[in-house]
Amino acid sequence: QVQLVESGGGLVQAGNSLRLSCAASGRTFSSYAMGWFRQAPGKEREFVAAISRIGTTDYADSVKGRFTISRDNAKNTLYLQMNSLQPEDTAIYYCARASQPNWGASRRTNAYDYWGQGTQVTVSS
Repeated sequence: QVQLVESGGGLVQAGNSLRLSCAASGRTFSSYAMGWFRQAPGKEREFVAAISRIGTTDYADSVKGRFTISRDNAKNTLYLQMNSLQPEDTAIYYCARASQPNWGASRRTNAYDYWGQGTQVTVSS
């Protein structure tokens, strides 16, 4: 059983930065693509960023140039550096692991089978 635990969320003012972390259990972290998704109140969960096992990345247009996804396979940890945060970035942020090893970075929620509990990010104007 894989467990994903997010941390690093909080309340910040617009223009500031946060770094989210996602600690994964198990020995196979390096074999799987990982993703970050977010869900704002009253909205569907949406793709934010993803990274393949070899480091290929993909970003939603809304965060491209502001957010950076990275991974440290030695620490079984996924990161999301968020800069220039805006009120519209307010959401619960979830990390997720791809369903199959060796898949590339995907934007589809159904490409991921393990999800963390989420961490709240609130950006005030």
